[in-house]
Amino acid sequence: MTKIDRTPDKTDFEHVTDWVFDLDNTLYPHHVNLFAQIDKNMTAYVAALLQMEREEARKLQKQYYLEHGTTLQGLMIHHGIDPNDFLEKAHAIDYTALTPQPELGEAIKALPGRKFIFTNGSVKHAEMTAEALGILEHFDDIFDIVAADYVPKPAQATYDKFMALKRVETTKAAMFEDLPRNLTVPKALGMQTVLLVPRNLEETVVEWWEKTSGEEDHIDFVTDDLAAFLGKITG
Repeated sequence: MTKIDRTPDKTDFEHVTDWVFDLDNTLYPHHVNLFAQIDKNMTAYVAALLQMEREEARKLQKQYYLEHGTTLQGLMIHHGIDPNDFLEKAHAIDYTALTPQPELGEAIKALPGRKFIFTNGSVKHAEMTAEALGILEHFDDIFDIVAADYVPKPAQATYDKFMALKRVETTKAAMFEDLPRNLTVPKALGMQTVLLVPRNLEETVVEWWEKTSGEEDHIDFVTDDLAAFLGKITG
């Protein structure tokens, strides 16, 4: 049963030796809205590439995201773009919206075992983000969309490649994500799963959970405060 709170029992995670974190809207909260800059850049890229008006480009961008998991994957399939060029332009953003999070850093550092960032973005974006948060040094490695051969989560093959490359024993691992669909495969592989949601929305989350009860069995915990959640595991 999913637990919608910030107080997991330490025994729920005592078996975990590998900690896997999504990046955007997971290692920093939703309200920072860093992704809005990336989203704007992706729309501009599509508009320039296909000579579209902004609204038309945005509509196609979102269509590709929904159909293929990322805008990038859709553009590669349908337009044969250079993925490195896209990633460079999409992640040309201002990171000053992020501030150091020492409490989060200490919580991640205290976790026993290895820590990974597993993102549909690029290594450079992950490094810049984690550096701005003051937590980069606490991670052992980053697995990005390039390492995934540009096949994004939630594709089974991408998780399989990550697990094999990093030699992760899934029954001794935990995954933290902000998108429910990206936790389906990890749960099926035996991982402990945690969904990050926007802050101050606990009542909304409870209502959402009640409406979807029985359909979200791949989510073990829901929290709106990653640092506090991790602190309960290690404290």
